[in-house]
Amino acid sequence: MIAQLKARDLENLDIENLIEELEGLAGRDRRELKNRLTTLLEHLLERCHVKSEYAYAGWQGTIARTRVEIENILEQSPSLKNYINSPELFDDALKNALRIVRAESGYKSVDFPDTWQFRKDIDSILNINFWELNQ
Repeated sequence: MIAQLKARDLENLDIENLIEELEGLAGRDRRELKNRLTTLLEHLLERCHVKSEYAYAGWQGTIARTRVEIENILEQSPSLKNYINSPELFDDALKNALRIVRAESGYKSVDFPDTWQFRKDIDSILNINFWELNQ
């Protein structure tokens, strides 16, 4: 299929298979982005609401790494920028992150809020100065 595209051999190109492959790739990238956003929100929630200076460094490391991973995905697939800024994606990722942190056995006494108290735009969340901007 790739060889046919490169050769511009459209007559012998399996269009239906190509469409299926492209849709599969797009779906995979969206799932990956949602999973990374969920991880980022999970650790931001922990960092904000769990009082454990011992764990802060680990959370900060995961936050930094996940930000880079999201930025890399967006750099490789710029068409996903609209997707990551959709309120539906953010709300789903936040819901998943809340399910995860609320299920953690060590956090039973932590009251995680149902709503996000900061700006929901991806640029704000990916900003390395997130804490300074949200104090």
